[in-house]
Amino acid sequence: MTSYRLESGGLIDRQSRLSFTFDGKRMLGFAGDSLASALLANGCQLVGRSFKYHRPRGILTAGAAEPNALMTIGQGGRTEPNTRATMQELYQGLEAASQNRWPSLDFDIGSFNSLLSPFLGAGFYYKTFMWPAAFWEKVYEPFIRKAAGLGKASYEKDPDTYEKAWAHCDLLLIGAGPTGLAAALTAGRSGARVILVDEQSMIGGSLLSDTARIGEASATDFVLTAKAELESLSNVTILTRTTAFGWYDGNVFGAVERVQKHVAIPNAKAPVERLWRIVAKQALLATGAEERPLVFGGNDIPGVMMATAMRSYLNRYGVAPGRQVAIFTTNDSGYALALDLEARGIVPVAIVDSRAGGNPAYTGKARIVKGAVVSDAKGGKALSSIVILKDGRTENLKVDALAMSGGFSPVIHLACHRGGKPVWSDAEAAFLAPQQLNGLQIAGAALSTGNGIAACLSEGAAKAAVLVSEMGFACTAASFGAVEGDMSARPEKPLWSVPGVKGKAFVDYQNDVTRKDLGLAVREGYGHVELAKRYTTSGMATDQGKLSNINAIGLLAEARGISPGDVGTTTFRPFYTPVSFGALAGAYHGTHFQPVRKSPLHEWAKKTGAVFVETGLWYRSSWFPRDGESTWRESVDREVLNIRKNAGLCDVSMLGKIEICGKDSAEFLNRVYSNAFLKLPVGKARYGLMLREDGMIYDDGTTSRLSDEHFFMTTTTAYAAGVMNHLEFCAQALWPDLDVRLASSTDQWAQMAIAGPKARTTLEKIVEEDISNAAFPFLAAKEVSLCGGQLHGRLFRISFSGELAFELAVPAGFGESIADALMEAGREHGIQPYGVEALGVLRIEKGHVTHNEINGTVVPGDLGFGKMVSQAKPDFIGKAMVGREGLVSADRPQLVGVLPLDPKTSFRSGSHILAKGAAATLENDQGYITSSAYSPHVGSTIGLALVKSGSTRHGEEVLVWNGLREEFTPARLCNPVFVDQANEKLHV
Repeated sequence: MTSYRLESGGLIDRQSRLSFTFDGKRMLGFAGDSLASALLANGCQLVGRSFKYHRPRGILTAGAAEPNALMTIGQGGRTEPNTRATMQELYQGLEAASQNRWPSLDFDIGSFNSLLSPFLGAGFYYKTFMWPAAFWEKVYEPFIRKAAGLGKASYEKDPDTYEKAWAHCDLLLIGAGPTGLAAALTAGRSGARVILVDEQSMIGGSLLSDTARIGEASATDFVLTAKAELESLSNVTILTRTTAFGWYDGNVFGAVERVQKHVAIPNAKAPVERLWRIVAKQALLATGAEERPLVFGGNDIPGVMMATAMRSYLNRYGVAPGRQVAIFTTNDSGYALALDLEARGIVPVAIVDSRAGGNPAYTGKARIVKGAVVSDAKGGKALSSIVILKDGRTENLKVDALAMSGGFSPVIHLACHRGGKPVWSDAEAAFLAPQQLNGLQIAGAALSTGNGIAACLSEGAAKAAVLVSEMGFACTAASFGAVEGDMSARPEKPLWSVPGVKGKAFVDYQNDVTRKDLGLAVREGYGHVELAKRYTTSGMATDQGKLSNINAIGLLAEARGISPGDVGTTTFRPFYTPVSFGALAGAYHGTHFQPVRKSPLHEWAKKTGAVFVETGLWYRSSWFPRDGESTWRESVDREVLNIRKNAGLCDVSMLGKIEICGKDSAEFLNRVYSNAFLKLPVGKARYGLMLREDGMIYDDGTTSRLSDEHFFMTTTTAYAAGVMNHLEFCAQALWPDLDVRLASSTDQWAQMAIAGPKARTTLEKIVEEDISNAAFPFLAAKEVSLCGGQLHGRLFRISFSGELAFELAVPAGFGESIADALMEAGREHGIQPYGVEALGVLRIEKGHVTHNEINGTVVPGDLGFGKMVSQAKPDFIGKAMVGREGLVSADRPQLVGVLPLDPKTSFRSGSHILAKGAAATLENDQGYITSSAYSPHVGSTIGLALVKSGSTRHGEEVLVWNGLREEFTPARLCNPVFVDQANEKLHV
């Protein structure tokens, strides 16, 4: 059908023809093809351009490590750049476009960069763009930004959906090659819960491309039989098209499943990708090994390909890699390819083996050149010939395809995601995974590159049997017949530097990093592996160094005269392969971008007529309008006045709530807070200040002692999660010796503030205990019985309004009924609901601070809380830094109140404070308004501000300046407490 498609063979469905386009040209393929195999079948070798030099590039691999064949797939909102053609399944109507070229792939003006390559070596950007300095913004930066990037994202909305899911299993198997299949059959037969993941569209791994026989069956028939059995076991889950991308604490593995990336029009009722978080009791890594390229001149020319990739295209897809094929190898992998080629009627023109002895077991027809190398490949947009070097003599050989194999590297990335470092093995000529990985075992070629099919099968079965037996399942290792025809490569001495090279020898194909660049990095003092990576950009491409890193390390080792083990590797981090933003976001986009949290009193507030506002993740009742009120200010003024006169009820369930238990809880809090908590009596609450390590205030709130070993902390709404994380860090990392346990209980309690002079009278109707001032004074806290003993709650005598006030917490499910009961109990006393707008007015009138004032730049003394910094305590977080000279300076911004000279005028939060008569410039800035509101009690706008030396400037006239709106308001600095400065109302 196409120029390079074989007449028979492969796992493709020749009865199902598919039409697709590449750069607008219509081509044909079959169901079961990858985009890469279909392109090769159509004789399309040139598929992309490299990043820096825009050199012609062809398909190099058949899997996830592909650095060259990156395509933009789809149209409109489904446009997906940087898709690896080797991983993209072919479907009817697929539209693919090459990248990083202009005006076309065949004629790319950017290839002019190749002529400038002498000036674009390693670190050229550090050297070139330093002078003249004025060129940076005008010339260099615009040029670099225009050149950056490989593909273009769409500006249109993605029409598809994504989702996230959790899964739990006894044994997670990563990789479904011979090792993974043997392990899955063994564990599956035992009854253990097994999840088998593999990034390919079919399970089988390397067996899909192998011609060996296992027992009486071919490798592919063995796979089909194993697949049928595994699918019949209800305890086994097979996830194909799924890449395990990360290993995390708690033996949690991240994986992304490409659910519908292989269809033209996705089903709208299913996601296109699914992000899995898999919790496994044990995991077995069976990811095999990646074949390494060889670094010789012209090793990037289209037509040069990995030997195992050629086997895949030949045996799995029925595609001939070329008509005149040569093989350059350092191991037996090249001979396995040669036999497969010969079986399909393609006799290699030469096998160039760097080993003096070659492979004595090979009995094929190809010419063997032992003890030789391919020093250079020739050609432009397609391979035309190679140069063979042996004993100082060269030979030119005409070829249109060249397979190369420089050995194998175990795929151990996941095993190093939790801090482990790979270990170099001279015997294996590769980096191996670290030992004693808790929760993760390794088997097969991922453990040893010398493991052939038979060894992989037996090792996978044996390790799976041990793992599931340790979990209590009766299990014996599955057995398989003898393996015939396996020519797996033995570990051989690596060949880092090919002699006699004249052309560019590439290490990192995508970023155009050559052997010469690495040598230059060493000479210029950047020989450390981490420095060389950044200086040359080797290993920083989309394949994250899967093909380049080991060769780079070997070349650095040679240049420095040390072992690759002494050079070491760069840090392995998730993700193993690129993961789309869609998969990471899941359903959290659009209206679902972030979850909406509704308090337990949301429905109560809704039926009471609340107007809601989004504050962080919460919907909070902002105000409660009544008939006849035409503006929000009217409603807020009424609510504020009523609280000061009668009583009001406000939903404060959004406050962060943390239960702190353990015999060392008091000591723990004493170290966390700047003020003393060690001797806080049971039944009392205390306002606390939490500092950062640098002495700045982090958060404030109240903590109540409910028993000797049980405290209840409230935090600000915005910092609830942050404070919880901070406390967990303190407990686990700073003071692991303390007996303390933490639990967030924000969602477990409905909490409401009842404030005003008639608050107690209202509460007494539903609270069974004595809550008189004598029995339950200010800052008291205890558990109480409600409604005749039908319910228990927590009652706190605390106030942020300056009035007599209580906060009542009840189990969340009873919040609405208790709020209704309180409103009924306070009806005769004039109780009204109030929202956060009125709450804000009340707290500004009382001079209470929030994160408007606790802005990350203030210390306790700035807000008048200097006495809350205990000098008696031996230590607490922030103590060492809070006393720094600059933090106790008298001219620091300090909290003050602000009143307009004319009550009819107003000012806004964020406005600047200027000295009277000073020009309106930022050079004259004295501070700014942090909070402002209209106070119906004061009869004007009031504000809190952070002003330079503010505590000594009460009574001073200033100018409030809003430069954005050109507003100027004469004002006076004053005490930040506008109502009840003597605090008499709190104690009645």
